Amino acid sequence: MQRVLVSACLMGCRVRFDGRAKTVGDAVVDRWRAEGRLVVHCPEVAGGLPVPRPPAEIEEARGADAVLRGEARLRTPEGDDVTRFYLAGARAALASARSHGVRVAVLKESSPSCGPHRVHDGGFTGTTTDGPGVTARLLLDHGVSVYNENEIEEANVHLETLEGRR
Repeated sequence: MQRVLVSACLMGCRVRFDGRAKTVGDAVVDRWRAEGRLVVHCPEVAGGLPVPRPPAEIEEARGADAVLRGEARLRTPEGDDVTRFYLAGARAALASARSHGVRVAVLKESSPSCGPHRVHDGGFTGTTTDGPGVTARLLLDHGVSVYNENEIEEANVHLETLEGRR
């Protein structure tokens, strides 16, 4: 049985920077939970950040690739460098995915860690830019297909394909 790595905030865990959850209500996720497929993970908390915490964004919209290469940082609005926490959390997510044989992940869009397609641009204005977060990029680089909370059906199709049910 294939397991699915999922952002803890989507499962109702109050782990977001503001101490809230972004719980997703979805029949597919409910079925995955009942089947014991879910590997629930919060990269920021796993990386050592507290809840609540200041928001962080990748500086100057440089992207997760630049962060992973050591060429860009994640910073709070006050300018504090929190990159090491995000890198540690991304590595922890990858380790968890590997230990559970995860090949599909459903992660929170726009998060500097989890966003599969878009992240905030580093200006703390609410503007987003194309590209994944640090955890999503690391998972993608290691063969995990990453979807956001609005792509659960697509993730399920991929999961069923991996299991030979499609």
